Amino acid sequence: MTTAPKTSWRERLTSPLTWHIVGFSLLLALAIGLAARLAMDWAATNTHATDLLANRQVQLAELKLRNAPLRGLDKSVEKTRKQMKQFFDDRIPASYSAIATSMTNLEVKSGVRLSRVQYTQGKPTEYLTPISMNAAISGDYPSIMHFVNGIERAKTFYIIDEMALTGEQNGLVSLRIRVSTWLRPAAAAASGLPMTSSASQGSNSSSNAATEEE
Repeated sequence: MTTAPKTSWRERLTSPLTWHIVGFSLLLALAIGLAARLAMDWAATNTHATDLLANRQVQLAELKLRNAPLRGLDKSVEKTRKQMKQFFDDRIPASYSAIATSMTNLEVKSGVRLSRVQYTQGKPTEYLTPISMNAAISGDYPSIMHFVNGIERAKTFYIIDEMALTGEQNGLVSLRIRVSTWLRPAAAAASGLPMTSSASQGSNSSSNAATEEE
């Protein structure tokens, strides 16, 4: 019986097969290490990208919230301009004579009597100039209330600033009234009305007011 000679460890160490196995093992370990590193880098990159995307989404949401009031702003501005123009055309008198005519018509319809009527103009602004009318009204109480209601319901934009009862005799009531309206600056300048003084605003009288007495 023949026994094969045992291979010594030195022969195995110098065997090409052994070196192939060692080289393959090293390459396999290197490949596994690179794969693990790649996996970790990819996970870190993916997490960073996810966080960055989430941050961008939050910023976008904030910008949308901030810009929400500005949406349609151009349409709102244009609509407001049209409404202002419509208001000016419909309710702001074209001239001083239109105001005087309106007051005369209200006087006739209500049956009261206007006296010591004074018109003045205030400091003009870019779009409008305030016009103030001070007048004494006499008549019975229902007629005076009819006149006051006519001012409040007039198409021309009037504001009653002040009313003061000055006397009552034989069923007739005397009332002092101050009414404000507005004219466009050009129309106010063309009216020739004197300026409203601080004294006239406080006491409802003006020494240089344009006075129309009936």
